[in-house]
Amino acid sequence: MDISPADTVESRSERPSRLNAAVAITVALIATFTGICKVKDDNIVQAMQQAQADKIDHWAFYQARNLREELARATVVQLRLQSEAQPPARQSAYQEAIARYETLAADQSKKKEELRRQAEQDQKNYDALNFRDDQFDLSDASIAIAIALLAIASLTQLWWLYLLSLVPAGFGAVMGLAGLMGLSLHPGGLVSLLS
Repeated sequence: MDISPADTVESRSERPSRLNAAVAITVALIATFTGICKVKDDNIVQAMQQAQADKIDHWAFYQARNLREELARATVVQLRLQSEAQPPARQSAYQEAIARYETLAADQSKKKEELRRQAEQDQKNYDALNFRDDQFDLSDASIAIAIALLAIASLTQLWWLYLLSLVPAGFGAVMGLAGLMGLSLHPGGLVSLLS
């Protein structure tokens, strides 16, 4: 007597399965949780993009201020050298110009340092946001693995596979909650392996 795989599937599908019900409830719960995490993660990604854009802008302005400072300092040197060859009557005009460019150079240096601090703060903001984004990424990946295992458990009707799927689902839930609550839970080794 040969047993057809179709007969086996039909006989199993005729009776309601407690495992299928457990799988359906588990998938519904973790999919809902993933959806909530996705909203927060998308907001974090937008904030990361803004922090990155701010950092680039601040470093660009820093370079512009640096060029202005260097140009003003070079102009001071040039004016000093030229003033030495000028008669005493013209010295005051050169001294005024030198003072103006020294003030400009000092102003650019001060503004440049402010921009440097802002750019470094932007990087710190980005890193803090990336920390939380990593948590949501691990949550997404773990829950995707859990859903795949749940699908196989439903097809094979193996309770041990269902129970095994709860391990990545649980890890995904923990990482998602850590991201939602701003907890410092972050498996650095796993993140660096996947980065």
